[in-house]
Amino acid sequence: MKREQGLVRTLRIFVLLVVLAAVAGEAWLVRLRTTDWDAPLWVAVYPINADGRQQTAAYIAGLDDAAFADIEAYFRQQAQQHGVRLQQPFVVRLAGAIDAVPPLPPQAEQPLRVMWWSLRLRFWAWRAADNPADPPADIRMFVNYHDPGTTPRLRHSLGLQKGLIGVVNAYADRDYAGQNNVVIAHEMLHTLGATDKYDLATNQPLFPAGYAEPEREPRYPQRLAELMAGRIPVAPAASQPPGGLHRTLIGELTAREINWPGAAD
Repeated sequence: MKREQGLVRTLRIFVLLVVLAAVAGEAWLVRLRTTDWDAPLWVAVYPINADGRQQTAAYIAGLDDAAFADIEAYFRQQAQQHGVRLQQPFVVRLAGAIDAVPPLPPQAEQPLRVMWWSLRLRFWAWRAADNPADPPADIRMFVNYHDPGTTPRLRHSLGLQKGLIGVVNAYADRDYAGQNNVVIAHEMLHTLGATDKYDLATNQPLFPAGYAEPEREPRYPQRLAELMAGRIPVAPAASQPPGGLHRTLIGELTAREINWPGAAD
């Protein structure tokens, strides 16, 4: 009996190792495919009326592909600056609106809770985006729109490399369209392996990787934001959000993280 139990236990461990190896292999292949830059990555943006307000619904109804055109243009220009030969790194298209909101991440950084939430989010995304009418997608960005009049402060946005999923919290107001696209672009790069370049405790950009022009003299105020830092440093402990992607750039470390070859000659 003990021998049979031992064989069953060994078989279970073997199966688990095979599954883990398969998952790791798939993750490696996805990482390789999405950062070889030999073909455009398709990005589908799924708007969500996160507060259920009529104003938010009206804003979403007025969205079209043109609302995200500057994201395409920005990455095209930045990629060329970093030696990418592909003319169109990203194709960003609006998908159909989704009624349900994605599951919220856990408040505490507990590995098991985070892992369970990640699995739930990927399953939710698979079901929510299961619409043949939607554009093809390598990366899926779910944008929770809120009325700025009733939601003065937004939750933190996020991007998952596993599953190539982004969850963005944004404002349903044209005055915030530029800032919304900065956040969408930031989280898009998270799905490809780019890391944050700001202090998580203070939200201040980290020097030098989080500075768009670390060699600038005098250092302050900076003129632009590094995209993965998300803010423009204006003093040693002060920064401000960029009004749009035209006030940001992608730094050398971020470029290396997403496998861009380097500054063009």
